[in-house]
Amino acid sequence: MQKDSKIYLIVGLILAVVVIGSVVYVSKNNSGPGKLDSFATCLKDQGAVFYGTFWCPHCIATKKLFGNSAKLLPYVECSTPDGNAQTQVCIDKGIKSYPTWIFKDGSELYGEVTLEELSQKTSCPINSDVSTSTATTTTASTTPKN
Repeated sequence: MQKDSKIYLIVGLILAVVVIGSVVYVSKNNSGPGKLDSFATCLKDQGAVFYGTFWCPHCIATKKLFGNSAKLLPYVECSTPDGNAQTQVCIDKGIKSYPTWIFKDGSELYGEVTLEELSQKTSCPINSDVSTSTATTTTASTTPKN
């Protein structure tokens, strides 16, 4: 009986270390300021809105481009949780493909766009410590699942 208690204790300690390590790793890598925080905030302040879905690879790539700053993007989720329909807000806005950026002047950009394109549309400065050469323009977009 005492041997079983030791095994349970060891397994419990191992699980606790794994859980604590995972929490520390995630919080260390997903918290704190991002390099594009001021740029993402400026996009929102200038009235730009990013419409996308959780399942869209181009939307995921756009969020990845912003790194930790993606949490500050003016993002609207257009997919229902099951991924099979579009939310009413996106239906009302006439969103036909993802990602779609709509700007204050009513103009739109579709697909993956560069930081430079977003900067030009909004007059938001891109932080000087960020290399924008990795951002490439593609016209790819994903149409809604219906």
